[in-house]
Amino acid sequence: MERFSVSGLWGITVPRAHGGAGVSTVTLARVISIIAAADGSLGHIPQNHFYALEILRSGGSPEQRAHYDALALQGWRFGNAVAEIGARDFKRRTHLADGILTGRKYYCTGALYAHILPTLAVNEDGRQVMVFVPRDTAGVSIADDWDGFGQRVTGSGSVTFDAVRVRPDWIVPFQDSFERPTPIGPHAQIIHAAIDLGIGQGAFAAMLPYIRDRARPWLDAGVERAQDDPLTIERTGEVAVQLRAGQALLDRAGGLLDAAIREATEASVAQASLAVAAARIRTTEAALLAANRLLELGGTSATMATDDFDRFWRNVRTHSLHDPVRWKFHAIGNAVLNGVNPPRHGAI
Repeated sequence: MERFSVSGLWGITVPRAHGGAGVSTVTLARVISIIAAADGSLGHIPQNHFYALEILRSGGSPEQRAHYDALALQGWRFGNAVAEIGARDFKRRTHLADGILTGRKYYCTGALYAHILPTLAVNEDGRQVMVFVPRDTAGVSIADDWDGFGQRVTGSGSVTFDAVRVRPDWIVPFQDSFERPTPIGPHAQIIHAAIDLGIGQGAFAAMLPYIRDRARPWLDAGVERAQDDPLTIERTGEVAVQLRAGQALLDRAGGLLDAAIREATEASVAQASLAVAAARIRTTEAALLAANRLLELGGTSATMATDDFDRFWRNVRTHSLHDPVRWKFHAIGNAVLNGVNPPRHGAI
């Protein structure tokens, strides 16, 4: 993790005015996919880091942006303390009152590795804010209690804030940034799409040599090599097409999101959100297909624990549950059928 963050990759979205590379969203998504193809967890961990930088860009003061951008360039890692459990609604019960932060967060991806924990809380006025809490602040405790069957080393533990004293310059408006058009939501989602695509590409890259070198053709194929089995060839081609479609939709979404970042309007943000939703649909489905086909076409021997090929399916199945693809279809359908813009929040 230290080598990963000090490499400079975690600072690539910092604008050039602050000393960063200011790369496009298309480039960011491709970087995340490359990392996720090697390891789904490592591709996932920086998602909230880049999300936090976009929250700062959209809603932070110039001083806050300059400060946290500088930290990102130095290799500091921003984690996540957003989600809560214990109730079936999406209300946040972590509260900030009189400069004191109290609450408990779950599924905090990257928290175990983070230097700073961007934390979603409700202030005295009932408004949501993001509080950038240094992890070594008194009253902060992080538990390594993530036990999902996939994405196992994302550092997605629980974080407790026990009467944590907060400085005013740690507080960034959050709710305000969704009451006007900003690209925060699709920016968060495009990274998730890139993670799924990368895992699928990793599974496909593992599948091809396995079929060539180790898999056996089915007896009815009448061939000596699995790579000459006509049904194996057909199913391999289907995976290739679906992954390429995912990459194309991801690139398209990145371009539209960059346009929305340059000029955020109702129309540009809605267009970017719908494009990202389409990319999320295709990358999720393509990655699940690739992970399944690796095992299906590899045959029984591909299930041996020494190869660990099940990691691709476990990782993409776990990560793709982050927010439901069925609601991406709904957002797109509502837009094309009824002319309704998608909702503005972090999951669309």
